[in-house]
Amino acid sequence: MNTSIKTELKTERKNIRKIYSFFRPYLRYIILSGFCVVTYTAVTLTLPWVVRHLIDSVFVDKNGELLGKISIGLIFLFILLGFVAFLRNYYMEYIGQRVTADLRIGLFERLQSLSINFFDNRRTGEIISRFTNDVTIIQNAAVNIPMTLFRQLILFFGGIAIILYMNWKLTGLIILLVPVVITAARYYGVRIKKYSIKVQDKLGSVTTILEEVISSIRLVKSFVREDYEKDRFSRQVEKTFETALCRLKLSATFGPVLIFLTYSISTAILWFGGLQVIKGNITPGELIAFILYAVMISGPMGTFARLYTQVQEALGAMHRVFDLFEKQPEIIDLPNAPKIGPVKGKVKFNDVCFEYTSGVPVLKNINFECSPGEIIALVGPSGAGKTTFINLIHRFYDPLRGTIEIDGNNIREINLRSLLLQIALVPQETFLFGSTIRENIRYGRIEATQSELIEAAKAANAHQFISELPEGYDTNIGEKGIKLSGGQRQRLAIARAILKNPRILIFDEGMSSLDNQSEALIQEALENFMAFRTTFIIAHRLSTVQHADRIIVMDQGEIIEEGKHADLLKQKGLYHYLYTLRLFEE
Repeated sequence: MNTSIKTELKTERKNIRKIYSFFRPYLRYIILSGFCVVTYTAVTLTLPWVVRHLIDSVFVDKNGELLGKISIGLIFLFILLGFVAFLRNYYMEYIGQRVTADLRIGLFERLQSLSINFFDNRRTGEIISRFTNDVTIIQNAAVNIPMTLFRQLILFFGGIAIILYMNWKLTGLIILLVPVVITAARYYGVRIKKYSIKVQDKLGSVTTILEEVISSIRLVKSFVREDYEKDRFSRQVEKTFETALCRLKLSATFGPVLIFLTYSISTAILWFGGLQVIKGNITPGELIAFILYAVMISGPMGTFARLYTQVQEALGAMHRVFDLFEKQPEIIDLPNAPKIGPVKGKVKFNDVCFEYTSGVPVLKNINFECSPGEIIALVGPSGAGKTTFINLIHRFYDPLRGTIEIDGNNIREINLRSLLLQIALVPQETFLFGSTIRENIRYGRIEATQSELIEAAKAANAHQFISELPEGYDTNIGEKGIKLSGGQRQRLAIARAILKNPRILIFDEGMSSLDNQSEALIQEALENFMAFRTTFIIAHRLSTVQHADRIIVMDQGEIIEEGKHADLLKQKGLYHYLYTLRLFEE
């Protein structure tokens, strides 16, 4: 066995152990379900024996009294079967739904723990596909397969024991079928697994396109790209269909092969058993019962083969799901990293370098220091490194070289959660949740009171337009706040940041969607709020830049100019050029 196969088998065993670790809390329900399976299967195994007595003792001997007793007994037997089947199905479905919920919650928790870099390299639709399609496949496999296998094993070995007792010669014909079925199952199972993984990957691509189109539907319609997107989506769906069709051909071929083998053995049993009846070696009832048991036994053999292919499909889904569980966050706390309380807001960069892609520097030897309460404006052309500068303060990424300090603490050496509680961000692309205004602002501090929430809205110049809405703070703003204007959305984002009450406030183009009047009102309202907080502003607005305590001019990942507005204009450098250009534009 070569190394790659050994590694694959080791991974599969590890994934199976992981999935069944989710079942341990529900062992009681598993035992109850197993008991129901044993009872149901044991009763089922008695039915051919009853048929034997019906034929030999009732129909042949014409015993009407025994017919009545057997009929009444069968009624109670079927009632018992129905009740046990209900309990079995209920417990199995409960376990499946509960484990699926736990799996999705665990997967979501893991996803949230991962660093920003993970999401930079993944498409949203592909991640969503693992939460939906793959988890559903795992649910069906992890619950139905073990219980079905357990029941079929009881049927198979119970049936074998009974027919060996009845007639060992006829039993030999059935046993001949076992190695043939196992060989066929292995042949088809390996190939079905390969295509199942491909199908799930392609379904992830379909989900990705769907998510992209829905989230940007206004852009699609604005550029009249419905036909283009339909063609793009259709091509991916067709690729998925073609791969699924290959898997279907294998599955569809496997079924008839099993049916042919089963019926061939059944015909052989009927022929050989019929001769035994004619010779008087066995009774007609025994032959019929034997054939019924043979059908019971051949059923599990076919089921084993089918379950094997389902297991292969599920292993592919497990690989994709547990690939996420295996991912570790790149940004983690050091052991026993201390928490920091409210900071003053002194930020210092010491010879900081950073790259998103190896060999492509984004920040080069950044040395910078600001005092608590200082307002710093970051300006520069697109791609200068301004947003990366902000991302490093958040510790969304760690520098390639150098250190970043807050109040003299290296941020890599302090508790990450306590650090982020000191910082509030108003991002360039304002994101709001598809719920109420109240819930969106309160996201800044869940435990905030109503009066605190209103004060934050007033500071962001949002309270007035909120009050004019029919439902006020309880107004549902639609997905991503689509029912509000761009300026209104941005003011809610600012209110959310204010409510967090941070020591370090960051505006990443945070006022770019406001009109001049709204910006002026917010600037006035924010003056008191920013007075005791270190504030970083990435902005193109001249008014915002002019009021900063210090302006940092960046270009190609370096700080090339630094100072106040008037001083930088006198230098006639990049800032003067950008200022003149924007003044002309405005």
